[in-house]
Amino acid sequence: MARLIGSELKDPRLGFVTVTRVEITQDLQHAKVFVSIIGDRHVAKQSLMALESAKGFLRGELGHAVALRHTPELTFVEDRTTERAIELSRVLAETSAASAAAAARRAEIEGVHDDAD
Repeated sequence: MARLIGSELKDPRLGFVTVTRVEITQDLQHAKVFVSIIGDRHVAKQSLMALESAKGFLRGELGHAVALRHTPELTFVEDRTTERAIELSRVLAETSAASAAAAARRAEIEGVHDDAD
């Protein structure tokens, strides 16, 4: 699926899309394709629209590539895990910097009080 999306789709609406995982039902009738999309909300929306419009083509190509009795119906789902991880890292870095600054101020204040004694 990742190869098909990366090399076979030529839709200009398609941004930088990475397949992160695929969940297939036990009866192999349906597959959820989770994709990570680099870019803002507009790029993500456009990319998902491009994938939706290419669903039939992708399913056909998948049917040729994989020997299954029935090719699963595809559903594309945006995976925002990477985006959330980046945001969490940013928040942690800001918190760490604020904590370090507060500790430095406390140390400076305590140093001033120690000098006064």
